[in-house]
Amino acid sequence: MAEYDFDGKVAFVTGAARGQGRSHALHYAENGADVVCADICETTDESTYELGDETELDETVREVEERGQRALGVQMDVSDEAEVEAGVEHAVSEFGRIDFLANNAGVAPVSGLMELDEETWDHALDVNLKGMWLCAKHVGAHMIDRGEGGRIVNTSSTAGMVASPGLGHYTAAKHGVLGLTKTLAMELAQYDITVNAVCPSAVDTPMTGGIVESIGEEMAEVAEQSGPDNVLGEIVQPEDVSAAFMWLSSDDARFVTGIGLPVAAGATAI
Repeated sequence: MAEYDFDGKVAFVTGAARGQGRSHALHYAENGADVVCADICETTDESTYELGDETELDETVREVEERGQRALGVQMDVSDEAEVEAGVEHAVSEFGRIDFLANNAGVAPVSGLMELDEETWDHALDVNLKGMWLCAKHVGAHMIDRGEGGRIVNTSSTAGMVASPGLGHYTAAKHGVLGLTKTLAMELAQYDITVNAVCPSAVDTPMTGGIVESIGEEMAEVAEQSGPDNVLGEIVQPEDVSAAFMWLSSDDARFVTGIGLPVAAGATAI
């Protein structure tokens, strides 16, 4: 993986307790950034699998510090504006700045759209789309006030580009993330803040494992018949997604904004 000079920079990573979020936090640290590690640390009633917990968030913090960087753990619900605002203020009070936002927190409770209840729909949109906006709003406001630019990278998905049976609510939210990304890119360009999205296919994380275990035989058959294939034949690893986050956060991508970058092993080429 390429190496970048993030010395003196601070990354704010949501969904950092495990999976892609932990990987992003550790890669920012390996490139010299201090890291704010944010996560809700509880499994919600709407989830169909276990989410990250406080012990796992503590482990992410420990591993960042093990790499020689400062770390701050923040328990925060990205769908609650007061909690997001407080989390960002806490980070700025501790580190004095935020240079990178890895807008990664997400949930994917499994259900076909015809069986889906309103509460689960609302929860998926609240976390996966509204949460992206709230974090970008409050971190972006700090970046504007500081006047030194910044990088915002949102986690969308191949489900933001194609259909994903059994995850229609998640798919709708992730399509929305791409629209949010493009609009933020235009609105924040005047402040030298780039905004991009990364669109992974299935990634080898506990979230993907939880989806597979809870999707059910009937919906799994529908997904197999209609979903895109991974043409490279291997599941994407968290570090592969982190590589895209690091590049989009770096000066090498200073003229890249408003894109949705697939890290999908060819899934979107089908």
